[in-house]
Amino acid sequence: MSPDPEPNEAAGTAPERGASSALPVFLSTEHWSLLGTRSMTWSEVMNRITIHLTVVSAFLVVLVLTAQRTGFGTPFRVMSIGFASVSLVMGTLTAIRVNMASQEDACLVAAMNRLRHAYVELTPEIEPYLTVSTHDDDRGVLMTYAVGQPRSLPLHVMGSTSFFLMTVNGIVAGTLGALVASAVEASTPIVAVAGVVTGLAYVAGHLAVGRRVFRGKPLNAHHPTPD
Repeated sequence: MSPDPEPNEAAGTAPERGASSALPVFLSTEHWSLLGTRSMTWSEVMNRITIHLTVVSAFLVVLVLTAQRTGFGTPFRVMSIGFASVSLVMGTLTAIRVNMASQEDACLVAAMNRLRHAYVELTPEIEPYLTVSTHDDDRGVLMTYAVGQPRSLPLHVMGSTSFFLMTVNGIVAGTLGALVASAVEASTPIVAVAGVVTGLAYVAGHLAVGRRVFRGKPLNAHHPTPD
């Protein structure tokens, strides 16, 4: 007769089998948690962008009504400079949050790519049916954003929400610079130059901050894209 298994062996084998059989459930739960976090993050960001653009639109309406009432004199100039300053501050704060959310989103996408890699390791036959990447490096993240299609990185950046906000804020900054120059009775060419320079300076600063935010990799890649 064969000896009975040791109690420790029997006790150790059952949990290991149980953990192995529950691994897909754990991975699926983590995947849904990441999806929920991603959805809540962008819902909050879109709400902030909507509020910002609504406030800017309201400022423009107030300025139009003021110009119809008082003309383009001192009251209009004071209000326009104040409204442009407030809009620029709100837009900058919103842009900072969008940059942070974009960096967080890249980390979430990389984490979900890592989970898909685990799915393929557990069930290799599902790999042909996956559209997005199973690799958690920069190339894998960009491939997931593009839904499996090749995409130029500059084109991806130009189409991003952060680039859109940078453009809007740059226009507001340029307008503010032109308004300030006009308030000190500068000539028309100087007003135009002041507006352009201020707008470009803001865009340059925004790009510099964005490069610092996205300088690092989303996550330390465990499963990089093969060359």
